[in-house]
Order: sequence, then C-alpha cells, then structure tokens
Amino acid sequence: MPISPREIREYLMASSPEFQKLAQEHSRYEAELETLSKSSYLSSEVLIQEATLKKLKLRVKDEMERLIARNGPVLESP
Repeated sequence: MPISPREIREYLMASSPEFQKLAQEHSRYEAELETLSKSSYLSSEVLIQEATLKKLKLRVKDEMERLIARNGPVLESP
C-alpha cells in the first residue's frame, strides 16, 4: 500500500532535523503574515514585507515538498 504524503510528512517531522527546521520557519512566516493581516492599514513598507514573507513561506514549502517527494520512494521500499 502506498504511503500518503501526510504519513511521509509525519515521518520527516519525527526524524529529520532539516524538515523540522523548515516546518518551524513555515509556521513562523505564517504567524508573521497573520499578524500583518490584522492591521487595518498596510503601508507600502508593510506590503513589501508581506510579499517578502509570502515568497519565503512558499520557498520553504517547496523545499518541504521536495523532501517529501525524495523520501516517499525510500519509505515505500521493503
């Protein structure tokens, strides 16, 4: 039976310091974006910061997905 991406993610969270670091970064960027979105007025500096955080969050997510894709076949082999 194939292993789901969620199961691979859980395995990596438990066993990979690199994946754990990326997950922490992703959560931190998400929290910062949430804080920025609560502001009633977004200055141009804040809008630039928001765009930068979104790019960083996406970069981290892409790296996490690469690790998941790379480890999927390894976990499925007997």
